[in-house]
Amino acid sequence: MRRFAFIQYDVFTSRPLEGNQLAVFTDARGLSDEEMQALAREMNLSETTFVLPGNAEQEREHGIRVRIFTVGEELPFAGHPTLGTGFYLHERDKKDVVELNLNVGKIPVTFTKESNGEVRGEMRQRDPEFGQIHSRDAVARAMGVSVGELDSELPIQTVSTGMPFAIVPVRSLETMQNLRIDWNRCAEYLATTDAKFFYFVSRETTDRSRDLHARMIFYNGEDPATGSAGGCCAAWAVAHGVVASDQRAIIEQGIEMKRASLLYFRATKSGDRAVNVRVGGSTVKVMAGEV
Repeated sequence: MRRFAFIQYDVFTSRPLEGNQLAVFTDARGLSDEEMQALAREMNLSETTFVLPGNAEQEREHGIRVRIFTVGEELPFAGHPTLGTGFYLHERDKKDVVELNLNVGKIPVTFTKESNGEVRGEMRQRDPEFGQIHSRDAVARAMGVSVGELDSELPIQTVSTGMPFAIVPVRSLETMQNLRIDWNRCAEYLATTDAKFFYFVSRETTDRSRDLHARMIFYNGEDPATGSAGGCCAAWAVAHGVVASDQRAIIEQGIEMKRASLLYFRATKSGDRAVNVRVGGSTVKVMAGEV
């Protein structure tokens, strides 16, 4: 009988049983694509990752091979799986910088100890690609809200650092907290665009020390912390003057679903774009097991 060990983490939080859940299979050699997908369905989390160790030379050149699956498909990149798997590799290898070889290429994750003793990881994402500017009327119809509920001072724009999100600025925290999204209607609209998902953000937050309140609703329900969208949002926020170049800012997410998460982000302004996108946070190990 084959046996495969896994560890489950809560990502983008320093408190157990909050943040975004992630299962990491620590040595997935011998599993087929179909078995990885079936195990991701079995874990029934937003994402599950599979570490595929290689030889030392391969890992030095390309990074440590990692594959990311949702319950329904393999993803080229996702933020909280990258950060959470990075934490596992940081603890395993005792290195302050680990490099993951994902389907989008090599992604480095750097670890530092904060003044309060908390270890925080920060991933450098691919330079963003800025895409379509969306019609507020069309997006409001897809969301099922009046167009007046959207922030008229900021554009709805697709940004990708490996996964394309339409960043949707919402006018008030109250609207964010009361969103009742019909995913099928959103998916119909998104299928006509260059974005895969919406990422809803508001400049009103539940805590004044934070910069943006966010929600990400998709086919698997709601995501408590979306690191890939956090990178896209960082680029959008810096490009459009929501936060200053290289300012460390904070996204709060998962509040409505009682999985509070904090995503730390920064990016560098370059002309009318943003580059050097970094997203980070803490991770907590909550359980371990074997399949």
